[in-house]
Amino acid sequence: MTGEIWVLGATGRVGREAVERLRRSGAEVVVAGRNRERLTEVSPDARAVTGSLDEVCARLATEAPAVVINTVGPFAVTAPQVARACPPGTHYVDVSDELSAFELLHGMDREAAATGRTLVCGAGFGVLATESILLHLLAVEEIPSRVRVDAVASVAIEPGALGEALAATIVHALLDGGREVRQGRTVRARAGGAAERLTTPDGDVVTTASLGGGELFAAWRASGAPSVIGASALAPANPAVRAALPAIGGVLRLPGLAGFATRRLARVTTSTAKERPRRSSWGRARVEWPSGRVREGWLRTGEGMTFTVGAVTEVAQRLAKGEGRPGAFTPARLFGPEVALAAGAEFVVTD
Repeated sequence: MTGEIWVLGATGRVGREAVERLRRSGAEVVVAGRNRERLTEVSPDARAVTGSLDEVCARLATEAPAVVINTVGPFAVTAPQVARACPPGTHYVDVSDELSAFELLHGMDREAAATGRTLVCGAGFGVLATESILLHLLAVEEIPSRVRVDAVASVAIEPGALGEALAATIVHALLDGGREVRQGRTVRARAGGAAERLTTPDGDVVTTASLGGGELFAAWRASGAPSVIGASALAPANPAVRAALPAIGGVLRLPGLAGFATRRLARVTTSTAKERPRRSSWGRARVEWPSGRVREGWLRTGEGMTFTVGAVTEVAQRLAKGEGRPGAFTPARLFGPEVALAAGAEFVVTD
């Protein structure tokens, strides 16, 4: 095994910024993707592995790097594929927020433990921010009765096409549909439901609604609460649009429509850069206990994508140093909520 950190999808925004940050830290980075010329532009001095995802996975199995960072969506497809391609002792981390990806990867927990691998799903803004503030609030041993987490990202928009990977991730999230935890079980719920109007500690007013992504999975695993809602400001603010989300997901399940929608969405282009809409990005958690006690807290960070880069590189470097343990995890469940602080966040407890 080498001490290399492979970055899959190194020409995308998260991938290329992760490569730059890792190289500044002195890590031995290998860039992977389809286009060698674009990979060279990202990091002229780094070794490049080119080819389809199948071809890159075949190389993983023979070269056995220390860690693989996966930034290629849809993660419901790529997460289990790449994780299974990692040989014994090669650790895996991604930036997924798709509920189905979390379920699939955590279904590999025993397999990973038996082969000395650590699999980390969701080392990005939404999951790490909400999971970390939740764990920060869970200071008592009593299992809470109800938990709600809200991801409020503030993201700058780069000019250019949306891209197939991000488009596929969005489409798969719509296909997954809404989810909540009720009576200790994950159940279907209306996507865009449970809308709540929040005022952040900065004074910004935002509306979040349930999407049932990785935030829900991480909050349930962290708290053990029988009732959990995972919400996001990425849910449409317009009530009519939120109400239409289940129907959109149903249409996308018709034969051929998911692929068609992905291709069309990938070509959507933004001609000019846009600044982030708010100064801060926030993860918020509200916890209720059977005793009647209630705690609420916020985690503050800057631009959401910048935090994601800090999160995935922090986790990757810890894994490369042997600080993980075998099995499948979310990032703060593996390294504690302090990993979010190392990635550039701060806790704001308001209760």
